[in-house]
Amino acid sequence: MNKLFKIITIGLLLAGGAISYIYTAPYSGNAGLSRMPGVRIGGNIVEPPDDFGVFNDVGTNLIMKLDGFPPFVVYLAYVGTPEGVITGTRPDGGYWPQRVRDGRNEGWLRIGDETFAMKATEILGDARLPMLELWRPRARESAQAIAQAAGRPPPINRNSVPQLLPEIFLWTPR
Repeated sequence: MNKLFKIITIGLLLAGGAISYIYTAPYSGNAGLSRMPGVRIGGNIVEPPDDFGVFNDVGTNLIMKLDGFPPFVVYLAYVGTPEGVITGTRPDGGYWPQRVRDGRNEGWLRIGDETFAMKATEILGDARLPMLELWRPRARESAQAIAQAAGRPPPINRNSVPQLLPEIFLWTPR
């Protein structure tokens, strides 16, 4: 009987932890402070606007969720354009960019309280450079805001340090 009680208790604790994670992540911290991916995106699902540039004053981070399993929700720096939303990520073989490359490119973007059904396309070659120039200042603002909220010093100016170019993605309505 004592062993059965322990098994039930452990099961309830695991279930409670899983439910807690599902209903709080990625809301467990300030936007961008938590590196842990979540599973819920939230927001109100609405029709996409004709020009996503109207969201550039909302903030520097959006919440992205890719369709499929496993559910995966993360914060990303972004810039809105008339064509869609530009996001970038480190060129380190990350999980979500690989999912997009594998053809699982449909998902959701939440900006403020509005959530949009979108699809991602990786931008390669020379077409990436103009988008990179738009995205970089927003990514810098995002990194500074995250550091300030965490009570850390602002990131160093990397303009003089050689670095790999980020991977750039254009999200358009689906």
